[in-house]
Amino acid sequence: MNFLGLAVGLCSFLIIGLFHPLVIKTEYHTGTRYWWLFLLVGIAAAITALLVESALLSSVLGVFAFCCWWSIKELFEQRKRVERGWFPKKNDK
Repeated sequence: MNFLGLAVGLCSFLIIGLFHPLVIKTEYHTGTRYWWLFLLVGIAAAITALLVESALLSSVLGVFAFCCWWSIKELFEQRKRVERGWFPKKNDK
């Protein structure tokens, strides 16, 4: 039996689950100013995915990279959701 597909699926589920609150917290505390960090981390993960020999690790890094890049879009979408009142806005004092 080959459990690689199930392992990648589970890791994908966990990574996506991690990024959902990460985007919300990032936008709440810093706004969209750190979008470039998601870009750089995604690039680093993609390059690493190309260089590692393990199919599992390469797959997981690829999923992580694309989640980073998708999070850039979601960060700006989260800003719109906050403006609509769907999420709380941080009150800077």
